[in-house]
Amino acid sequence: MAKDLSQEFDLEEIMREFGSHEPEEKKPEETPGEEAPVEEAPAEEGEAQPDLSATTIRMEAVVEETTEEITVEEPSEEAPEAEAPEEVTEEDPPVEEPEAEEPPAEEEAPAEEPPSEAPEGAEAFTDKWEPEFEQPMGEYVPPQPILFQPRSRLRELKRQLIAGPEKLYYELAEKGLGKLQAGIFLSALLVILSGLSTALYAMNMVDPSRLRLMVFFQIFVMLLSALLGSFQMIDGLLAPFRKRFTRNTLLLITFLVCCVDAFFCLQQLRVPCCAVFGLQVTLSLCNAYQERMDRMGMLDTMRKATRLDGVAACPDYYEGAAGFLRKEGQVEDFMDNLDRRSTPQKVQDIYALIAFLASAAIAAVALVLGGSVATFFQVWAVTLLAAAPASAFVIFSRPAAILQRRLHRLGTVICGWQGIVGLSGKAVFPLTHKDLFPGNMVKMNGVKFFGHRDPDEIVAYSTALMVAADSALAPLFTQVLDSRNGRHYDARAFQSYEGGIGCQVKGEPVLAGSAAFLRKMGVEVPQNIQLADGVYVAVDGELCGLFAMTYGKSKSTVSGLATLSAHKNLRPLVLSREFSLNAQSLHARLGLKTKRFIFPQNPEELWQKEVPEEAPSLLLTTRDGLSPIAYGITGARALRLTWILGLIIHLIGGILGLGIMLTLVLLGSLHLLTPANLLLYHCIWLIPGILITEW
Repeated sequence: MAKDLSQEFDLEEIMREFGSHEPEEKKPEETPGEEAPVEEAPAEEGEAQPDLSATTIRMEAVVEETTEEITVEEPSEEAPEAEAPEEVTEEDPPVEEPEAEEPPAEEEAPAEEPPSEAPEGAEAFTDKWEPEFEQPMGEYVPPQPILFQPRSRLRELKRQLIAGPEKLYYELAEKGLGKLQAGIFLSALLVILSGLSTALYAMNMVDPSRLRLMVFFQIFVMLLSALLGSFQMIDGLLAPFRKRFTRNTLLLITFLVCCVDAFFCLQQLRVPCCAVFGLQVTLSLCNAYQERMDRMGMLDTMRKATRLDGVAACPDYYEGAAGFLRKEGQVEDFMDNLDRRSTPQKVQDIYALIAFLASAAIAAVALVLGGSVATFFQVWAVTLLAAAPASAFVIFSRPAAILQRRLHRLGTVICGWQGIVGLSGKAVFPLTHKDLFPGNMVKMNGVKFFGHRDPDEIVAYSTALMVAADSALAPLFTQVLDSRNGRHYDARAFQSYEGGIGCQVKGEPVLAGSAAFLRKMGVEVPQNIQLADGVYVAVDGELCGLFAMTYGKSKSTVSGLATLSAHKNLRPLVLSREFSLNAQSLHARLGLKTKRFIFPQNPEELWQKEVPEEAPSLLLTTRDGLSPIAYGITGARALRLTWILGLIIHLIGGILGLGIMLTLVLLGSLHLLTPANLLLYHCIWLIPGILITEW
């Protein structure tokens, strides 16, 4: 009896776990003869060790021994899943359903009993419950992974930055800047010593007996300068193998010619022009230093990026002018243009080759006119030095390094010469409300209600109007409405006016705008209300609410707008849908002159224009805000102008030097080719060169 009670207890627990009982249609009393075969196996094993799996397999046999008390139970209150067994009906008996799965290994022993001892009812009962226990009802859909796009974008961005800019940055960091700084200092010191001795010789303050010593000193200084600038001259030696003729190549040829001329100077006791060569080497080292600083600054900006936004040019954006639109930045846009030479640099290389050929021709003219071999090398050396003003070495690297130091603090880089050219010319820069008032610069200070209407209704109507207008103030109104547990309405028949907006909410006309706009629309507004930055709301021609707004000023926005409006061919284009944003309000809120700002009549057409997919990024910024983009655009324009002006000035200086040398050779005035005169000529052209690079 204890065994039977144990089985009844186990069965109740099992039935409660399944949440149902055998439906009445099955009538387990109709097969009483099958009780003994099913009951024998658990009777022998149940006393020593109760087997729950065996009890489950012979579930229907045990059901026949249960009392009516189990059948009468109402499992629907205990388990809501009791509806599953009702799927088994007489029209579709479970006996005809084949087994979907093979029984587990533990259940194989009872399955091997004779067929007469395993009733079909138990088999059907097991088949009916096993699928419900092993898998959920209905079609199983595996969960899809949720991709967090900003995080995946950051992961891919970091992978590209580590493989590109960060790797190059550490390669340059290993080289360091200490050697270049020491080389510049020593070379400048040698130039000063050589220049002082040259000045003493020009003022006849050198004893003739010390003249040979002075010549040796000048040659020694030249050799030391060449040793300090050996890397630049090696680069000039390798340039022709890369199908280029650079300023460093011209510097190497100048050194070789000066060495031959120094040999004749020792024989003739003539002071060579070593001070000028030392000055060229010094500025060549400065050029290498500035280039490395510029490169490391850009790579450092890129490797620290956690976001990368680009600026591309959209041609014919507004009245024939290009538009600078923002897009997603790509690391390839920066890396592909990192080593490309600019057009001014190519022009400078072409001039270096022309200067080499022209100087050799002038020296040949001197030889033809009766000069000796010593005269040939003297004229050639002086002509090479005169044709290449020393400051020409830094006309590109120095302004680029100065600009990059400023852009590095803003997290901005320019994509090479392609970016410099693309950001130049006549263009407009579209501005949205987020650009003008980013973050929490716009706040709602309070609300004042008028009339007899419910305040919650006024807030709801105003919110519906702002949402329909896609106004930048819509989030603020929505926040106020939600804080009051208000109801959201849909606006219809939206209209935009000059200075305000309007729509219909629940069949009532709603207007919002300035006080002057409401008066213009026939709404009575008290004269004692003077709030410049307030949003006046009228419902059905009656003033109902006044929302006080506060517009803060961002330093980044103000400085960026001032920079954009300062350039002649670059104008800010305001594309905000904000009805209260115009020239007067922008001037009052930001304190800027808006004379050069453009407020288009149909901004919707410009909103639809997008950057072409093939358009590369001209500028990359790693920080949010307007000033990083504005300073990058204006800096690129200033850099292009500086490079062009610097190139023109130094071309004029070099061509003028060649002309002077040719004139002196033709006139036979070679006695004027003194080291002091040549050093003075270089110092004169050094002044405009340094001033130009400060731009």
